[in-house]
Amino acid sequence: MGLLFDVQRREEWILRHRGERDRRVADRIKAVLWYDEGHTMVEIAYRLFLSEQGVRDQINDFIKSEKIKPENGGSVAQLSGENADKLLAHLDDHTYTDVRDICAYARAMFHVTYSRSGMSAWLHRNGFTFHKPAGVPAKADGTAQAAFIAAYEKLKKTLPDNAKILFLDGVHPTHQTRLTRGWIRRGHRKELPMTPSQKRVNIFGALDLASMDLVTKRYDTLNGEAVVDFLTHLRTQNPTAVLHVINDRGRYNTCPVVADALEKLDIKQHLLPPYSPNLNTIERCWKIMHEHVTNNTYYPTFAAFSDALDRFFNVTFKEKARSFIDRLTDNFTPIHSQLIPHS
Repeated sequence: MGLLFDVQRREEWILRHRGERDRRVADRIKAVLWYDEGHTMVEIAYRLFLSEQGVRDQINDFIKSEKIKPENGGSVAQLSGENADKLLAHLDDHTYTDVRDICAYARAMFHVTYSRSGMSAWLHRNGFTFHKPAGVPAKADGTAQAAFIAAYEKLKKTLPDNAKILFLDGVHPTHQTRLTRGWIRRGHRKELPMTPSQKRVNIFGALDLASMDLVTKRYDTLNGEAVVDFLTHLRTQNPTAVLHVINDRGRYNTCPVVADALEKLDIKQHLLPPYSPNLNTIERCWKIMHEHVTNNTYYPTFAAFSDALDRFFNVTFKEKARSFIDRLTDNFTPIHSQLIPHS
């Protein structure tokens, strides 16, 4: 005889535990069986990674009414207003990828037990959704960015009619399937072939926001000589225009051969502050390119991948440029990055 069961009843609960598919219910049955064997609340809590109070509540629920299934999606207790505020503040500072870790934190800190579904419902009720955070450069200098934005706005206001501002950048799309989130039938495992190839295409591009014209050119490699060739290409296309180009501080953009070419071609280069891709609008063109060409798309050959890139830059972008206006803007905001250390 145990504290709760006779031999027959204990065997019935052991059999129920073996057939129980809900882990939460199975753990509750374990707690009851261990208590029946004479284990203390502390021992049971240690074994189940629960708080002592949580185990005590489970045992009391069972003694009163043989309650095994958690209510409200599995929560044994509810967070008080003060503790709820503390958990919300903690979640603002720490980004969890698994709701089970949040359940564990709530158990450890506030002595309340939530199931995965119960905690997910609580998170939704309190305004949380499961999505990617926005990445920002860790070393961005907000003051330098603000100064660049002010200079850029001044430049726009003083441009002569025959002047152009071009945003420049290089990109290296690789012949690989880029797996991203998408709408997939619930319960269906959708598989896409992966390409082992590491071959890539090297592209320089220049975006004119005023006209929404995008000029691109391929190169074997992106280096100082390629930059000079691309700048020469831009000057050839705009023989009489006053050209201003906005570029990052990459090594090949600041090397002596490029500086000489800029002077000979009469092109004014404006260098972005370090770690400031948010101030280079053409970066968003590359994101749009990936959305149309590489995301969740398999190309059996490098030639097919290369053709798809050509179609995007030479056909798709030109046809849909106006639909991208809301995404390709110069409404810049300086980034003041903040690194939050793990506790």
